[in-house]
Amino acid sequence: MGTNSPLPHIHENMDDIGGAPKDRLVSILDCIETHVEQLRKDALRIEEAKDTLLTTLDTLRNNDVFVNLEETDRDDILRYAERLSMRCLTVDVLVKVQRDDVQQDALHQVNGLIDSLVMGLRNDPSATRQRCASFMNACSSQGESEHCDKMFENAILGCTLDDQKRIKKRLQGLLDYIDKVHTITLE
Repeated sequence: MGTNSPLPHIHENMDDIGGAPKDRLVSILDCIETHVEQLRKDALRIEEAKDTLLTTLDTLRNNDVFVNLEETDRDDILRYAERLSMRCLTVDVLVKVQRDDVQQDALHQVNGLIDSLVMGLRNDPSATRQRCASFMNACSSQGESEHCDKMFENAILGCTLDDQKRIKKRLQGLLDYIDKVHTITLE
C-alpha cells in the first residue's frame, strides 16, 4: 500500500458499512495496521538517510583531500560540513525497537565496532574496507565463516532481528562509500 492511499475513516453510523460489527471493526483495524507498518518503513528510511549523511560528513572530514587543503580552505570546508551536520541533527526520527538489556548491550558493542571502522578510514582505507567486509560476512548466514570477524559476529547475534537488518544496511552503505571514495582517490 502506498503512502498516498487514503487513511481509513470511522463513520459515526457503522450500519452503512455492512457486515457484523466485529468484522467491520477488524477490517478498519487491518487497514490501520497497514498504514502503521508503512509509517514505520518510511521513518526507518528517513532514519537511514540521516545516518548515511552523517557518516558521509564524518568520512569527508577525515579524507586525505580535506586534510591536504590549505588551512583557510580547510577551515571553510570544516565550518560548512559542521553546519550541515548540525542541520541534519535537527531531524529527529525515532522508531523504537523493543530490546532487553542483553540486546541493548550487544547493539552498543556493535555500534562501537562500526564507529571504529569510520575512524580507521583515514589512516588505512584498505584495511578498513577488509574489516568492514568481515563484519558484513558476520551478518550473513551465506558469508564465508573464515572471513568474518568473530567478535562482531558474537555481538550482532545478540541484537534484535530489526537491529541486525539495519546494521547490515549500514555496513553495506559504508562499504559502498569506501569503494566510491577509493575510486575517486585513484582517479
